[in-house]
Amino acid sequence: MAVSRALRRLLRIRDLEEEQARLALDAALGDLNRLEHALEAAAERERGGRLLVLASARSGELPDRLAGLVETRTADRLAGVLAPRIAEAGEEVLALREEYLAARVERRQAGTLIEEAEARDALNADRRSQQGLDDWFRNRRHRARQLAERRAARRGDSTSAEAGGNPEGLSTGYGET
Repeated sequence: MAVSRALRRLLRIRDLEEEQARLALDAALGDLNRLEHALEAAAERERGGRLLVLASARSGELPDRLAGLVETRTADRLAGVLAPRIAEAGEEVLALREEYLAARVERRQAGTLIEEAEARDALNADRRSQQGLDDWFRNRRHRARQLAERRAARRGDSTSAEAGGNPEGLSTGYGET
């Protein structure tokens, strides 16, 4: 019996599910990376604001000091908004990674089922082939014996056929001489 179409269809579905899970995981990882880069940009913006405040303290420029304070506050607020979103995105990535790994295991299990069924089919085919060869060999020996009996009967000599010998001189492969 060949591998059923249902098993092959199951493997194809599991393949598609794994691919979908991988794509969802890749998208979530991309979002997480984008948020982390935005947080790094906010941290850079805060450093730039602090440097502006420090430079204005040396030069005495009030507008630069105010701009530096605004930059620092804005970067802090942005970091405050990004931190929980990064945490949520990280949790989503973990959940999607679990889904992906589960889909991968299911696909591998379906593949294993198909491989086992194919191995069973191959083993059964080998057994049938060997059985056919055994039957052919048995029939060949039987025909040779019948032929010898007919020849002996025509000659009137039944001793060699009754003795069960091998009048044709065929090798049986079983240690007979």
